Amino acid sequence: MKALEQFHQVAVGRHQYAKEWKSRTGGKVMGYLCTYVPEELAYAAGVLPVRIMGSHQPQSVTDNFVFSMWCAYCRDCLAQGLLGRYDYLDGIVYAQTCQHIRQTFDSWLEHVPIGFSYDMYMPSSLHLPLAADCLTGEMSDFKKAIEGWVGRSISNLDLERAIETYNTNRNLMTQVYELRRGTTPPITGVEAMEMVLASMFMDKEEHNGLLRQALVEMEGRKAQKPGVRLMLLGSENDDTDLVGFVESMGGQIVVDDHCTGTRYFWGEVPAKEDPLAAIAQRYVDRPPCPLKDLSADRKRLHHVVNLAGEYGVKGAIIILEKFCDPHEYDIPPIQNALREADIPTLMLEVDATIPVGQFRTRIEAFLEMLDVGV
Repeated sequence: MKALEQFHQVAVGRHQYAKEWKSRTGGKVMGYLCTYVPEELAYAAGVLPVRIMGSHQPQSVTDNFVFSMWCAYCRDCLAQGLLGRYDYLDGIVYAQTCQHIRQTFDSWLEHVPIGFSYDMYMPSSLHLPLAADCLTGEMSDFKKAIEGWVGRSISNLDLERAIETYNTNRNLMTQVYELRRGTTPPITGVEAMEMVLASMFMDKEEHNGLLRQALVEMEGRKAQKPGVRLMLLGSENDDTDLVGFVESMGGQIVVDDHCTGTRYFWGEVPAKEDPLAAIAQRYVDRPPCPLKDLSADRKRLHHVVNLAGEYGVKGAIIILEKFCDPHEYDIPPIQNALREADIPTLMLEVDATIPVGQFRTRIEAFLEMLDVGV
């Protein structure tokens, strides 16, 4: 089976993969609710980290546990726990981010059986000099909690091996994204997103092997039909149907900035004598989400504009999860920064499902505007 097909199968059959991994290895599986959770520590202990995500299907099981004005994504994630779809998890971890995901974590602990849980403090002001030192200390506590959970110590050698595996994965994913810079990329936006999604559920060593195979296969792959080059950014978005919808109308998503895209794998763990300090430094330095980008000189704005220029995009589609306060606050400065770089934007507010008719009209109009160079 070709690598891209295997990525697709894992992305759509994420629970099956985790269950088979657990049966095959006898290891523990840890669910996490945010990409600021340092997966390397769990991986170093032989634990499989998997991201908790929604299903993009209407649900009504969370109404008694989470405010209806919380974003659809956090409610969808909680619904998966309440419906038993993550019943194979041995533990769950939350790194402090938005209040909505916090509510998902708290409600999960209250109403979904789970053996191990951990609430890890994640500094908000990552631009401050002491942020990395603070996070190193928090990771030390997290490491001790994992050791108590799995019943063995995590050595520096274990951490160094995990760092090497994760850095290799980030490097290989970056190579895949480099292929999207060309005028006729050999990979679609949907396929790229499925690669990232698969990496959030698979053992990273296995994912690395598939990435190497995919890079070889794409060398001789027929290039995709050129379309209007687009950037995708905004709230958490793992909805491949939405990406495919845009590309079916003549758009070509060549780069992104969201936590199921580049923000997940961008930036490697640097070389440091203390592996915990090295891991902490990477999570501080990676492209931030709006909630962690609180300096006067917004790091996120520069990063997004630079990505848009490097990938030659003609427009940007901004995804806003309904009621997502951090990203709603972030949209005006992002739009202004892109406008100054002569890159038009289209903002789409999404819920659990896609309003196909409404979106079709708006996307078609946006692509037509970009295609004629207005």
